[in-house]
Amino acid sequence: MTLNGFDSLDALAKDYCNPFSRNRDGINIGEGAAMFLMTTEESSVSLLGVGESSDAYHVSAPHPEGKGAALAMTRALEAANLKSNDIDYINLHGTATELNDVMEGLAVSEVFGNRTPCSSTKSMTGHMLGAAGANEAAFLWLTLHPEFSTGIVPPHRWDGEADPAIPPLNLVPTGFRIASRDRVAALSNSFAFGGNNAAVVLGRGW
Repeated sequence: MTLNGFDSLDALAKDYCNPFSRNRDGINIGEGAAMFLMTTEESSVSLLGVGESSDAYHVSAPHPEGKGAALAMTRALEAANLKSNDIDYINLHGTATELNDVMEGLAVSEVFGNRTPCSSTKSMTGHMLGAAGANEAAFLWLTLHPEFSTGIVPPHRWDGEADPAIPPLNLVPTGFRIASRDRVAALSNSFAFGGNNAAVVLGRGW
């Protein structure tokens, strides 16, 4: 039913999904699960901030200018008491659908410009639907945790053909490392049907 539902929305890719490419044609469905234990005790990786918004633009289509997405990211930064240049990496929602990638590109460009390293991991995992946000937060956790981190962030796997409708973003290649320093912060975007938007900031050393 899930596959047929997305197929009826013309949202399924014919091959591997291709986030932010001019040739993108939809999502791949993936499966996954993640669990976090939240505690007030000190930890190597901390939840610094969460931002949410609901623009209620359309039941399945995002706001074309990404206003709700930009608001969620801005609220997450405010909750974390950070500025945009404090973020070292962004895990993009990056579904590889025509409308979502355009609106997210506009939103990220508005809040961060084109400096911040970013990638969509959905080209490697598929869209895990209800588990996507938790898994992508887990990618941040693994990127930040000193036991697992080497400074390398998840790569952006695509054909390299940029869409002129999307502002240029700093989409990172395989092997890209963020700066080595005591304080590091990363943000993950998750957007959903009905105009629901969420952004989460995790950090090390804050």
